[in-house]
Amino acid sequence: MMKSRINLLFLAFVLVLQTQAQDGMKQTVEYLASQELGGRFPASAGDTLASEFITAKLRSLKLKPIVKGKKSKGYYQDFKFSKKDIVTETTTEYHTHNIMAVIPGTDKRLKHEYIVVGSHYDHLGLGGQGSGSRRPDTLGVHPGADDNASGDAVVLELAKHFRKARSPRSIIIAFFGAEEQGLVGSKKFLEWMKQQDSQRKNLPDSLKGIVAMVNLDMVGRMRDNALSVSGTGTSSEFKAMVESVAEQKNLHVSCVPDGYGPSDQASFVAQDIPVLFLTTGGHMEYHTPADVPSTLNYDGMQQTLDYTKELVARLASMPTTPDYISVPSTQTMKHAKFKVTLGLMPDVMGASTIPGLRADIVVAGKPAHNAGIRSGDIIQEIDGKPLKDINEYMERLSELQAGTTIPVKVLRDGKTMVFQVHLTPPVR
Repeated sequence: MMKSRINLLFLAFVLVLQTQAQDGMKQTVEYLASQELGGRFPASAGDTLASEFITAKLRSLKLKPIVKGKKSKGYYQDFKFSKKDIVTETTTEYHTHNIMAVIPGTDKRLKHEYIVVGSHYDHLGLGGQGSGSRRPDTLGVHPGADDNASGDAVVLELAKHFRKARSPRSIIIAFFGAEEQGLVGSKKFLEWMKQQDSQRKNLPDSLKGIVAMVNLDMVGRMRDNALSVSGTGTSSEFKAMVESVAEQKNLHVSCVPDGYGPSDQASFVAQDIPVLFLTTGGHMEYHTPADVPSTLNYDGMQQTLDYTKELVARLASMPTTPDYISVPSTQTMKHAKFKVTLGLMPDVMGASTIPGLRADIVVAGKPAHNAGIRSGDIIQEIDGKPLKDINEYMERLSELQAGTTIPVKVLRDGKTMVFQVHLTPPVR
């Protein structure tokens, strides 16, 4: 009876902590993705407000800053970058920063090895041509709730957790600026770490002290308990670790061996640092004004938080330094300029247990929709060639020509169906 009562009390305590964490993440997302912050474009008023909000959180946790003698801005690594406006053809220089803090390790030997746990806090501002917006002809606040207030919210909760739990290795909590402008902030940080700087403190003496990087970008739209983790091949023990934690947390994890996905971890893997990149994948609101807080799955964010806590804890406790393995990019096709479009968003998570690739969203008025394909259909063949994952999907698209009509075989509610899809070029 006593043991049962203790177990119930412990469960109640855990539920209280989870509720507090989820409330905290929701408040963070609602502020960072508010209209007041205007889309958090680098060097804007919204960028300043976001920076002050994040810095206040780090200071309240009494985390160690990274720069000497700057008082409230001791958490900033300042940098500049230039951007050319494609409409006016004028070049503007922007001054922004990364926001960072350090949680020292507890092991006498391992505390000199650092793990970066990060996310990017900037977004597209008001959008417009050349901004990366998927609605370039519409000016309006791009709130970036999933991209990437969701990642920021989880990283802040991770900072809170490891401030108390601590770990053998030291942890750098990082919020990168200007990611949307070409991973600028993470590249600037790595350049800085290669240099000697007497103002730097609480950080490793050189880049060699950083032994791994965990990046969270767009983790707010979990579906089917599915999470994608890239970089699982960049160190020999990563894949087994990622899958073991997933089994423990009852999550379906799609592993991608290389670390070259389009986010800040790519800057680290380019410097031969092993990485893990966590994301719940894309959606139709991505890079549009519709990426708002109400569209997020906060229960799913809690699952991602719980998963990442355990993953980082194991990574920070490895008895030996993570080795680095160079893995060729398998994601080159994702950035190719295809001659055709089907007008659908495939399941990048690989969450379906049925052979094929699920069409998560089929856009009305586009070729797939016009042919009769619907959201949720499992695509099993394109033009007579089998399809099993996102990479084969990209390969199939690269082989097709606009103006042609091809058969696409799908599975819907257990029934096989074939649709004739007339291909059109993508809208540039």
